[in-house]
Amino acid sequence: MKLKKFAKVLLACVTAGALFTGCGGGQSGGDKPAGPAPEIKLGMIAHLNATENRMEEILQKVQEETKVPVTRYVLTYYDSLRTMQMGIESGSVDEVSLYKCVANFVTAVNPNYEVVKNDLTGNLGDSFCFAVRKDDTQLKADLDKVIGEMKADGSLDKLINDYITKADNKQAPPKIDIPMTDGAQTIKVGVTGDLPPLDFVNTDGTPAGFNTALLAEVAKRLGRNIEIVDIDSGARAAALSSKQIDVVFWAVVPFKGNVPADVDKAEGVEFSAPYFQDDVTHLKFKK
Repeated sequence: MKLKKFAKVLLACVTAGALFTGCGGGQSGGDKPAGPAPEIKLGMIAHLNATENRMEEILQKVQEETKVPVTRYVLTYYDSLRTMQMGIESGSVDEVSLYKCVANFVTAVNPNYEVVKNDLTGNLGDSFCFAVRKDDTQLKADLDKVIGEMKADGSLDKLINDYITKADNKQAPPKIDIPMTDGAQTIKVGVTGDLPPLDFVNTDGTPAGFNTALLAEVAKRLGRNIEIVDIDSGARAAALSSKQIDVVFWAVVPFKGNVPADVDKAEGVEFSAPYFQDDVTHLKFKK
């Protein structure tokens, strides 16, 4: 069963009781003798490009450079946050790797999730960008221009503050209407709902919150229409290359940690200037 909506699984969990998203884990304490760190099965949202083998190579390199035993993590990719939640709740994985804003949202909605306390994940973080096809040079330039303008006039910081940093995560974020201009070019943007509140989709299938607020501002400044297309995270690259969509709402570029900057960039894809940054954390599910 492959269901896409994160909000649906959150509501189900409450009734019953979300490009590199990190590597972290607990430290041994007390005076116990040192020994090999136990393996930890770690769930991740599917990257735009990097495969599990590629991520394992990166973890090996990080371990060699930092001496931190990150290769203890056995990676499992999930196409959506819903399926990843099903994985940790069934015991298929021990922890899930998320961004802090997403972890705050998940734990606010469902107290059965808790942050794994460690000193590893705080050393990793990603910038979030739009992804476009490499030959869409004008579209990339236009998106870069809008992001630059919004950073300069403070409107981007205000959206981040209103819809992410200071948002009440126990309340579903409001839907922001995207303006439509008769006769204007339409840009199809793929959203996933897999990184709430950054990328949120309501239970009725309608996007809301930060993604709609940002895209509404982009549409207004570009003078173009934006059509939102709902896709799984694992389908983003295929949807972009097949021209089902013109823009992927989020792709990631590491901004700290020993991770290559192009780890999530597929061939034939370009990233816009970043519009948000966040650190990595891990969650576990209380048994």
